[in-house]
Amino acid sequence: MTKTLLFLSILSSGIAYSQEDLLKDIDTIKTTSEISQPAFKGLQVVTAQSTKLTAKNEWYIVVAHRFGDLSTGFKNFFGLDDASTKLGVIYGLTDGLSLSLSRETNMKTFEFGAKYKLLKQSDNFPVEIVGYNVMAVNTDLDKDNYPHLQFGDRLSYLTQALISRRFNDNFSLQLTPSYIHKNLYEPTIENNNQFLTGLGGRYKISKRISINAEYFVNFDNHSFYKNPLSLGMDIETGGHVFQLLFSNSQLNSDIGYLSNAAGDWGKGHIFFGFNLYRVF
Repeated sequence: MTKTLLFLSILSSGIAYSQEDLLKDIDTIKTTSEISQPAFKGLQVVTAQSTKLTAKNEWYIVVAHRFGDLSTGFKNFFGLDDASTKLGVIYGLTDGLSLSLSRETNMKTFEFGAKYKLLKQSDNFPVEIVGYNVMAVNTDLDKDNYPHLQFGDRLSYLTQALISRRFNDNFSLQLTPSYIHKNLYEPTIENNNQFLTGLGGRYKISKRISINAEYFVNFDNHSFYKNPLSLGMDIETGGHVFQLLFSNSQLNSDIGYLSNAAGDWGKGHIFFGFNLYRVF
């Protein structure tokens, strides 16, 4: 695990060095107001969505990876033998609306998302508010296990209000009330309707690096799963953000991350991973 982390650190440093000229150009751009900048540099706080949106006509390629349980030790090479990957694309239809499509290997889930700006933080308004809606399709379900399975049973939905405030150049917070509906669920371990509230934040510790954290409380009282808790690091490289993270949820999909966190931080059952974005 130490060697893996060292490799990722060297890789990130190399990317940052190779794009230093571009970073110098970016640093010369002046803004009329500090709060005109987004509260978060990345499109995600850690795994959950942030209030940042893509610009009009921008395409993003997304690669998100979560390794297995670190507590399994050397047997599974500290989780490297048991990984889940999400590949996706995001397109900025306008400066205030983006559409996304992704597919995750865990549960073979496709997600279609829409993210849209409702209110912008300004001198006259204290917070930024962004809406986020997702429809997920679980293609891993089959009729051998569910003889009466219909297409509608594969669907689940997420609705979120992303409410952030950029307090200064170094510190931002976000509140994220959320609602999940699952058409197919196991009533002994969860409800089909779930309400959650999340709190996330970003603190900049250097010119290119920030520490991020997020925690969601699921008010589904008899849920088998844990409340997702994640810690991460944003590394800015030439206008792009590379995120390293630790979480008690191995799933990358928005609905899976929020409602199927199985790890326990207290017992060391956590998952290492990263988010990588490339803009075109």
